[in-house]
Amino acid sequence: MPLRDHFRPPVAKAASWEAVHGGWPMVIVLSLARKLPRQYVAVPRVHLGAYFEVDVAAHKKENGQNTTTVPETDGGVATAVWAPPQPTLSIATDLPALDEYAVHVYDNEREQRLVAAIELVSPANKDRPEHRRAFAAKCAALLQNQVSVTIVDLVTIREFNLYEELLDLIGQTDPALGAAPPLMYAVACRATKPGAEPSDPWQLDTWLRPLQLGMALPTLPLWLADNLSLALDLEESYEETCKALRIS
Repeated sequence: MPLRDHFRPPVAKAASWEAVHGGWPMVIVLSLARKLPRQYVAVPRVHLGAYFEVDVAAHKKENGQNTTTVPETDGGVATAVWAPPQPTLSIATDLPALDEYAVHVYDNEREQRLVAAIELVSPANKDRPEHRRAFAAKCAALLQNQVSVTIVDLVTIREFNLYEELLDLIGQTDPALGAAPPLMYAVACRATKPGAEPSDPWQLDTWLRPLQLGMALPTLPLWLADNLSLALDLEESYEETCKALRIS
């Protein structure tokens, strides 16, 4: 079945792009559940705007002041209040609010270590330079931790290529992008260290597939380990999503 333009009529009138992006991750999860070895689990991740996770060891805050605990002389615990100096910079700003439509794959035999991420690009990921940098930085950080990253970009209303921005961030280029990088594309990326020494250089492998309206989506490798990959059939899960949303 053909790839549709979910950002313009007539398809956009039948179902919003948010419905497709919001539903697709769970369909991918269901597809991967039939293929993943038992030690791996895939989970959907969908949230809008600013998001962060707080470590369980985060310091407490009481009455707007930073606090830490110190032992009392009688063996109890007291709270010591510290008044910090004035900030060296205090300005109103707009921090990047990242949309995330993604699937994460974890290895349960390695304490639920994240091993793969599938990122569906949203218009908000591409609408400002700071958003594009933040998306590229997130992908680069995942790769540096040897998490394979797949980027799927169906957005037709923003003329930026986030795969190119990722490569630019790490000082690399891909001749396959050409002078005019594709508006829509899917790319699988992984970073490995073929050498045995910590000082040995990283090796980045990518599988780029330009997308076109009216054409089927590709199958890409989803890397779970250096020597283990699965076939990520984007066409199958995309069509299942469209079928569920009654998009013809």
